[in-house]
Amino acid sequence: MEKATKQIPIENFFIVPINTSYLISPDGKYISYLKPDNNKIHIYVETIDGKTTTQLTCDSNRSISNYFWASNDEILYLKGASENMDPGLFAVKIDGDNKRELVSFPNTRIRMISSGPLHDGQVLLSLNRRDSTVFDAYRLNIQTGKLSLVLQNPGNITKWYSDPLGKLRMAVASDGVNETLLYRDQENQEFKIILTNNFKTSIAPVAFSIDNNCIYALSNKNRDKMALVELDCVSGKEHRVIYSNPKVDVSEAIYSVNKGKLIYAGFETWKKERHYLDDSFKIIFKKLEALLPNTELVIASSDSLERKFIVRTYTDRNPGSFYLYSIDDQKLVKLSDVNSSLKVENMAEMKPVSFKSRDGLTVNGYLTLPMGMPVSDLPVVVMPHGGPDARNSWGYNPEVQFLASRGYAVFQVNFRGSKGYGKNFWIAGFKEWGGKMQDDITDGVRWLISQKIADPNRIAIYGFSFGGFSALHGLISMPELYKCGASYSGFTNLFTYFKDIPPYFRPYLQMYFETVGNPETDADYFRAVSPIFHTDKIKVPVLIAQGARDPRVNVNETHQFVKELKNNKVPVTYIFKEREGHVFRNNENRLEFYKKLEVFLDQNLSRE
Repeated sequence: MEKATKQIPIENFFIVPINTSYLISPDGKYISYLKPDNNKIHIYVETIDGKTTTQLTCDSNRSISNYFWASNDEILYLKGASENMDPGLFAVKIDGDNKRELVSFPNTRIRMISSGPLHDGQVLLSLNRRDSTVFDAYRLNIQTGKLSLVLQNPGNITKWYSDPLGKLRMAVASDGVNETLLYRDQENQEFKIILTNNFKTSIAPVAFSIDNNCIYALSNKNRDKMALVELDCVSGKEHRVIYSNPKVDVSEAIYSVNKGKLIYAGFETWKKERHYLDDSFKIIFKKLEALLPNTELVIASSDSLERKFIVRTYTDRNPGSFYLYSIDDQKLVKLSDVNSSLKVENMAEMKPVSFKSRDGLTVNGYLTLPMGMPVSDLPVVVMPHGGPDARNSWGYNPEVQFLASRGYAVFQVNFRGSKGYGKNFWIAGFKEWGGKMQDDITDGVRWLISQKIADPNRIAIYGFSFGGFSALHGLISMPELYKCGASYSGFTNLFTYFKDIPPYFRPYLQMYFETVGNPETDADYFRAVSPIFHTDKIKVPVLIAQGARDPRVNVNETHQFVKELKNNKVPVTYIFKEREGHVFRNNENRLEFYKKLEVFLDQNLSRE
C-alpha cells in the first residue's frame, strides 16, 4: 500500500483531548473544563488568571457526562451509568466542598429541562422513574434536595421547555405520527394546544420573546427548508420569517438572554455559516475572525453579561483550540489545543463534491484526498454516515484524517434521508434503507470511478451504526464494487432493530414505522435488506467490531452473522469486546480497532 505522508502514529489521531467542555462562570471570574484522570473524566475549575486550579470530582468508577454552572459558586453535573450504578445528578461548590448526590433512582434516566444559572436555587428536570417509557417533569431544590413533581406526563409528552425564569411553559406531545405544541402563560395554568403537525413538519422552539407573547422557532411548516420564524403563542400562527436560506435548512438559532434577542441564525451549505441578527455580535465575530484568521469559530460559553467568551476553533485539517476572549480589553488567551500531537501541514483537505443520482437528485458529500499522491487511480474508503437522519459535515474528523494519512481517498456521501437539505430530501429516504439511500452511495462511487479518481479495483466501504448496516448491505447488493467492507456496531437485522428499541423511544414507534418500515406490514422489505438473511451474497473480506453491551444491536445475531460468514469461507476479522456498548469507550479497545482496521484495509486494498 502506498503511504501518502510520513507515517503518523495511529495513537496521535485518537488521543483523548486533555481539556474539553470549557465553560465560564456567570460572573466571569472562573473557567471550568473536563479533564481525564485515571481513565475517567472529571471537572476542574480555575481562576480567570489561571493561577489557581481545583479538581472538583474524583470518582474512580464513573466519568462526568455533562455539567453546567448553577450559580457563581456551584456546579451541577451528571455522572454516566456504570456496571453497578445508575446515572446520577450531583452538586459541588467550586472550592470542592459540599459535594452531594441530588438525584439517583434505579433504572432511571435523567434529562435536564433547564440548564445554566438557576432561579431560586431550583432546576427543572425530567425522569422516567414512574414509567420507563415517559418522562415526568420535576423541580429540584439543589440546597435542600427536595424533589417536587411539576407535571405528570399523560403519556404523550416527548419534550418539556422552560422559560428564562425556570418556569415550565411549553411542551411537545406526540402520538407517534403527529406532534402537538402546547403552551401556557403561567405555570399554574393548563397547557393549551397551539398547533398540531405531522412529524414530517418540524417546529423546534428556540426561545420565548422578551414580552412572552411569541416564541422563536425553527420551522418547515408550509415550506421545504427549515426557517427561523416568530410564532404567536396563543394562535400558533406565524407572524414572520426572520431568516431562511433557499438552498439548505436553518440548522440553529442563538438567543441571548442578556440582550433579550436573537443574535444569529446558523445554516450549513458545504460548511457552517451565520446570518447575523445583532450588530454587536457581528462586530465581536469579525474581531475574532481577525484575531484567529482562516479558522472556523464557535462561541462555546459566555458570562451572564456577555463580556467574556470561551471560543472554540477548528478547520478540516485542525481539531482546533480553546481560547478566552474578553471584550473589555480585547484580549485573547489560548487555553488549550484539542490535539497538539498533529501538524496541520500533514493533514488532508476535505473538499465538497456533488453528483447526480440515477433518478436526478443532486447529492452532496465530501472527498478527502491523501497528500503527496496523484489525484487519480486512488484506493478509496467509502464512509456512509450514521443516523441515518444525520449528515456529514465539513470539519476535522480523526477517522478521515487517519485513513487519508494511510494513502486512501475518503468519500462521504450525504445520501437522501440526510438532514439539512430540506424536508423533501429527508422524506426521500423513508423506507429506503438498503434501497435508494444505498443507490445514492453506489452512484457516488461510480461517479468517482468515472472521474478517474478511484481505482475501481481498490474500493472499500466502512461505517458505524447505520453506516455499518450500509457497509454490509453494500457488500451484498454490489459485490463487484467493493474489495472489502467493515462494520462497527452495524445493524444486521431490521426486525430486531425494532424489538430491541429502548422503552423511552416507544412514543416514536409509529414514526419509525413510517420512516424505516413496519416489521409486520413491510416484512418482505425488511427481509430483503437485512444483512443477516444474505450472508451467502458476501464474497469479500469483512471486518466486524461489536460491543457485548450494545443496547441497539442484537449481539447474538452479530455472532450468528460472523459464524455464517466463516462457514461460507469468507475471511472475517471479528473484534468483540465484552465491556463495550454501541461506542467503544475504552481507549485501548478503540486503538485496537483502528489498528486492525488499518491492517485489514492494507491487506485488501494494496496493489496486486
